[in-house]
Amino acid sequence: MAKRQKTASSPTPQSKNDTAITIQPAKGKLGVLIPGMGAVATTFVAGVESIRKGLASPIGSLTQMGTIRLGKRTEGRSPKVKEFVPLAGLDDLVFTGWDPFEDDMYTAARKAGVLERELLDQVKPFLSSIKPRPAVFDRNYVKKLDGHHVKKGKNKMELAEQLRADIREFQKSSGASRFVTVWCGSTEIFLQPTAVHQSLKAFEKALLANDEAVAPSMIYAYASLMEGVPFANGAPNLTVDVPVMHELSRKKEAPICGKDFKTGQTLMKTILAPGFKARLLGLAGWFSTNILGNRDGEVLDDPGSFKTKEESKLSVLEHILQPELYPELYGKFTHKVRINYYPPRGDNKEGWDNIDIFGWLGYPMQIKVDFLCRDSILAAPIVLDLVLFLDLAKRTSQLSGIGIQEWLSFYFKSPMTPPGLYPEHDLFIQLMKLKNTLRHLKGEELITHLGLEYYD
Repeated sequence: MAKRQKTASSPTPQSKNDTAITIQPAKGKLGVLIPGMGAVATTFVAGVESIRKGLASPIGSLTQMGTIRLGKRTEGRSPKVKEFVPLAGLDDLVFTGWDPFEDDMYTAARKAGVLERELLDQVKPFLSSIKPRPAVFDRNYVKKLDGHHVKKGKNKMELAEQLRADIREFQKSSGASRFVTVWCGSTEIFLQPTAVHQSLKAFEKALLANDEAVAPSMIYAYASLMEGVPFANGAPNLTVDVPVMHELSRKKEAPICGKDFKTGQTLMKTILAPGFKARLLGLAGWFSTNILGNRDGEVLDDPGSFKTKEESKLSVLEHILQPELYPELYGKFTHKVRINYYPPRGDNKEGWDNIDIFGWLGYPMQIKVDFLCRDSILAAPIVLDLVLFLDLAKRTSQLSGIGIQEWLSFYFKSPMTPPGLYPEHDLFIQLMKLKNTLRHLKGEELITHLGLEYYD
């Protein structure tokens, strides 16, 4: 991590490299800005309100239920994460967002069909009060949706200014002093970086020219970062994974992270593949197929959007298994991914995996996985953790100005990294990176699991 100058402020723990690290306190309300108020967003917000009312538990959330070991195993110090670092409390969260459909959050949650009506009705007044703002939406980028609750402007820069005005208005109406944006919208068509993504000057020129290389998610990212608001990308879209957004993130000290929430089938891959590699079991092939029927499934029925998702899903095994280092084990494996839109299944996705492995003397074996998961149930605690951790990063001297928050790779299928640095996909290494970052910020010893000190 880059060294930062010490700033005048509250507690200043000393890290191992003797750089003072300052973490501003989490005072006041924290505004959560959500582009895309569908199944994931409504499950997240309904969940937070249910937890605040004592109706449910924050299962799956590292910030709420996780602990962090400090010092030696013999010391017995394992506080909860939320007690170790100064995170915003759930009672401090306030919400707004944008969507191309006009449904308030209660109506949208009912249509999504993720949560039972009995629970939704207990938080109905709160959910009904959250109505989406008109969205920046273009059907050319998400061909399977056709919403009409959209902003209008003569160019994309004007649309970005409207989003910035929304953020400033919400600051006044909500009383929030800090904000985080989390993209919970649909997967856009596959885009690759072009010249317009290389610098702020080129990007702003492209906004004025309505350049097709600027997708709606990028307009949200630009507007957020210009307002100094951290941005997390929950879809595989390019969005903030381009040089201009890296530049803007550092300039405005608005941390960024992404891409694509790690749920369902890819979560299982990042759990199983490290085990195969650890035991040096070879891989001949991994065939994955999914059926799902929610709005995400409908969107991914379009080849352009599926291409974006496919790129995200396919990258996982190659990075974990490192075939260039283990050519005999992983140099020739076949990896196939299929997603099928099947409306009767709704949000309850089913993922099948056929895994062909080989062991001692090359003898073949097979593993079959049938994961009947609930995508939005797995995604909601990720959204919560990203909101709280990005707010922490914004308030932390050593993190706020570095741009990409690689320590949050734990939450993504396709983690962002600086140019030239390969991403870490191993779930267990990612968790170690996250917790060691928190230890580092608080001046605690990093955990290496060497363990020789117990045998001196």
